[in-house]
Amino acid sequence: MASVGPLIWPQEGIEAVIFDCDGTLVNSMPAHFEAWCEALSYYGAKNVFQEDVFYAMGGRPTKDIVVDLNAEYGLKLDPVAVAMKKRDAFLRRLPDLQVIDEVVAYARECRDRGMPMAMATGGTRFVIEKTLQAVGLSDLFEDFVTADDIEVGKPAPDIYLKAAKILGVDPAKCLAVEDAPAGILSAQRAGMQVVTVPAPIEFAQG
Repeated sequence: MASVGPLIWPQEGIEAVIFDCDGTLVNSMPAHFEAWCEALSYYGAKNVFQEDVFYAMGGRPTKDIVVDLNAEYGLKLDPVAVAMKKRDAFLRRLPDLQVIDEVVAYARECRDRGMPMAMATGGTRFVIEKTLQAVGLSDLFEDFVTADDIEVGKPAPDIYLKAAKILGVDPAKCLAVEDAPAGILSAQRAGMQVVTVPAPIEFAQG
């Protein structure tokens, strides 16, 4: 298990909570970065994706990131092929994943209180389902929105707006729990309060 230290959870005006997955509920970002490096290296683009850039792009759909890397470095990578290779590399790392204790504890508390909850993730439905199964969180969410369910990913507000609509709650009365800049901006653009989850203590930089 991983810890991020104490988090302050708003109490007033919240009628639903929407969680990101990677880096928020699950300490999976190191595994995702390793998978990215493996996939890009396989297609001859070794070392183009620096770790700080990876974390800054966290939460965005894989294919969108490949498009940006192509533009930045003059590459001609196939977004679909890289995404599939990256997915396979990540799935092999599922046994290494850990939950983020403080966020999972809050999610379980919300569920026990009957608070409407959903997940809004830049991952694909298949990978997110496998991730939740790997860390024993499949029971937490009945409703989630993935990169497969929207046209425009984070940092656009679409994914959070859709999650709020599914829950039937005004976005202004939703709390978003996020770790990455793109996800935080997405939730803010949707008009939600945001709790930012820092990197787990054992992985924090500086």
